[in-house]
Amino acid sequence: MFEIAILGFGTVGSGVMEVIEKNSDMISQNAAQDIRVKYIVDVRDFTGSPYENLIIKDFSVVENDPDIKVVVETIGGAGVALDFTRRSLKKGKSVVTSNKELVAAHGYELTQLARDKGVNYLFEASVGGGIPIIRPITQCLAANKINEIYGILNGTTNYILTEMVKSGVAFDTALCQAQANGYAEANPDADIKGQDVCRKICILAALCFGRHVYPNLVSTEGIESVTLGDIGNAGRAGYKIKLLGRAIHMDNEQIAVYVAPHLVSEENLISGVEGVMNGIVVRGNAIGDVMFYGAGAGKLPTASAVVADIIDAAKHVNARKWLSWADGSPDMIYDIDLLENAWYVRTSADTNTIKRVFGEVSVISGCKDGEAAFITAVMSKRQADTLFKELPALSSFRII
Repeated sequence: MFEIAILGFGTVGSGVMEVIEKNSDMISQNAAQDIRVKYIVDVRDFTGSPYENLIIKDFSVVENDPDIKVVVETIGGAGVALDFTRRSLKKGKSVVTSNKELVAAHGYELTQLARDKGVNYLFEASVGGGIPIIRPITQCLAANKINEIYGILNGTTNYILTEMVKSGVAFDTALCQAQANGYAEANPDADIKGQDVCRKICILAALCFGRHVYPNLVSTEGIESVTLGDIGNAGRAGYKIKLLGRAIHMDNEQIAVYVAPHLVSEENLISGVEGVMNGIVVRGNAIGDVMFYGAGAGKLPTASAVVADIIDAAKHVNARKWLSWADGSPDMIYDIDLLENAWYVRTSADTNTIKRVFGEVSVISGCKDGEAAFITAVMSKRQADTLFKELPALSSFRII
């Protein structure tokens, strides 16, 4: 019998319990032993719950029980979850988590602690919900030098942008729809301002490039400023607007990592990822581009990934899986203002002025009166900003 404890009995924690019960035979077969939830730690009362007899409020009971081999942390945040994770690892218990905030901020420390104690810290569910991405990066693609990873990593923002395209509704209306459907929280800032994507791309960059990327070092832009005009302009030019997290291994060994809306060509598979779905592209020097697609969040998809990690921990209870990286620092982060891209620009400047300042550009037809939109040649943000200064003083502009 392999006994575990679940910390936090909210959406993901209850989903873990549901998956373990629903698929108990298969899970036991894959783990080569029966897996049993001995404790559920939560500060709330669950009177009348079928799991009432498992619920405790004192984490130290779990901490000091030698029979608990794996602690499943689904509390979220980087407060008490960090404290309980540290204490579990120090007691020689493996930890499985879906907590992207914790892994993004403290992954280096926690993977090192797990290594020192000879246990495992596993976090497949922290990125992409139920989409397998961490194991493929660390195992299936291990023969590749990964040059770039990017993707749609947040279902809420992807749903909003999809609705703006399909239903022609403005950002605020699409956000309200996302909240009504349960895709967005009452306070949606972490999603719409790009913070959620930032945490996930930090984790992926660390796995791909071997250095911890701290979220406070990552340039992060959300989708609040994307208008229906931008959506329409992009569509007429053969693009869709998507919020992407992107990390690139540069020739000078620095990492360019950022979160921002992008115009994605309709020929790119990522442009077809719609609604609450996620899509992640990994570019390796041997395999080329590989895309992972699926439900990036939700109770059971996320719980599925958590339980897969529990099975992995049970199978490797006496062995440590190599899942860690070196520490990071500000000097390893590439200045993204030097990264070269083509840029979408919407401005009140007239077409003649645009061509005088930017030279040959791809002008998008059909803009509303008083506006022009165009796509620049490939240049850095710093070069583009210099050109913007040459526009007439009262000219407004928006750049993606």
